[in-house]
Amino acid sequence: MTDYDKLDTWIDAHFDEEVRFLQELIRVPTDTPPGNNAPHAERTAELLKGFGFEAEKHAVPQAEVQACGLESITNLIVRRHYGEGKTIALNAHGDVVPPGEGWTKDPYGGVIEDGKIYGRAAAVSKCDFATFTFAVRALESLSAKLNGNIELHFTYDEEFGGEIGPGWLLKNKLTKPDLMIAAGFSYQVVAAHNGCLQMEVTVNGKMAHAAIPDTGVDALQGAVQILGALYAQNTLYKQICSQVEGIKHPYLNVGRIEGGTNTNVIPGKVAFKLDRRMIPEENPVEVEANIRQVIADAAATYPGITVDIKRLLMSHAMKPLAGNKPLVDAIQKHGEQLFGEPIPAMGSPLYTDVRLYGEAGIPGVIYGAGPRTVLESHAKRADERLALDDLRKATKVIARTLRDLLG
Repeated sequence: MTDYDKLDTWIDAHFDEEVRFLQELIRVPTDTPPGNNAPHAERTAELLKGFGFEAEKHAVPQAEVQACGLESITNLIVRRHYGEGKTIALNAHGDVVPPGEGWTKDPYGGVIEDGKIYGRAAAVSKCDFATFTFAVRALESLSAKLNGNIELHFTYDEEFGGEIGPGWLLKNKLTKPDLMIAAGFSYQVVAAHNGCLQMEVTVNGKMAHAAIPDTGVDALQGAVQILGALYAQNTLYKQICSQVEGIKHPYLNVGRIEGGTNTNVIPGKVAFKLDRRMIPEENPVEVEANIRQVIADAAATYPGITVDIKRLLMSHAMKPLAGNKPLVDAIQKHGEQLFGEPIPAMGSPLYTDVRLYGEAGIPGVIYGAGPRTVLESHAKRADERLALDDLRKATKVIARTLRDLLG
């Protein structure tokens, strides 16, 4: 048997254990917001200890957590030392958006049905806590001489941008790997992704009785003017095309609106939150300046209102770094052998906290047991699910890739 055969055999023999591990991770909620994620880190560390993996617990100071609008975060690092050589980090995030409505399965049950596991974060990205952990366990089962080290980074701030997840670990010099693989999709190697600008816009008017509207200034009508101008930008954005395969053009979305006090009152304040996706070729500073100008110009057409703009998130795009080629080559080779189809290297319209590793000069890719597509997995929708066969095969791909890189 080759080492690849031995890795595959070990993963097959321990796959039921891997699935149970993932079920336990799903059963501890990590809804973000509110972002009380330290309990999940504690449970993860406890489960890892059962495998002989000692997890360092790095609690982010409460003041920093609250400043980001979250409740608690403890990031984990598991360091496995084998010998002289490169250090490869494997990063997955445990935080996830709340379940929302429409579930037919328990979002925290880890229910298995028709070859799929259901639950919030089953596909994005608690699955890769399992993929990465069991790939490392399989690698160590070989008892082979390895040149280098592996770190598992399990973090809890991807949904809010990553600054107090992997960004915090890197800023505080708790880690500086040479290469990294982050949780992602099981069928593609993602080497680039969009950036994201999120802003909160508050339109201030003057409340008045609905029977005498002329005595007030309708903040909602002012907001409608601004929203119309913002949405009109999407037509212009379609003319800006990315050269990265898998990424098309910029896009703007308004995901939340609130305001007013009652049906019979002219609204004095309306606030909305916008999300502007930036392709890798765009300059984030110029993008933000343009959005602010569009808002200011539209507000000027509705006398009496004032507008406050607050930046919530500036997530830069992930751009390919030259040093990621060994990762791409190894994953493509083993992915094609195990999945039976070519594995493209491409970009993603999503944004992730992986770009923080790239900004620190660490070449990396996104690859894991996640879905073929976000739509297929129901990620961020009801009945999120992951095909167990994808979990099994992606674990084998990661284990084989680690063997190549550290062999």
